[in-house]
Amino acid sequence: MKKIDAIIKPFKLEEVRAALSEVGVTGLTVTEVKGFGRQKGHTEMYRGAEYMVDFLPKIKIELVVVDNMLDMATEAILRAARTGKIGDGKIFVSDVEQVIRIRTGESGEIAI
Repeated sequence: MKKIDAIIKPFKLEEVRAALSEVGVTGLTVTEVKGFGRQKGHTEMYRGAEYMVDFLPKIKIELVVVDNMLDMATEAILRAARTGKIGDGKIFVSDVEQVIRIRTGESGEIAI
């Protein structure tokens, strides 16, 4: 099993969710986060004063998939989240050793 963490632009969330549903992903977790990378923030004006906004709003999507769905899920995220501009985000993939469904106690791939 693999865990996918994707950081995307907020306005791309619905497109990414729909793309993941199309490839068979049945559940995910979404968190509003802030961060920066190469984008390095931007400047804004507030009451006549200019100030630097270092941390930009992003969306973090977390999901766990079986190994044979990894490529389909990451391709769906790439396709739906890409704008071609700086700040599109990143995808991180890591191994998951165990999944346990709290309600039933089921574990392993059946618990995903």
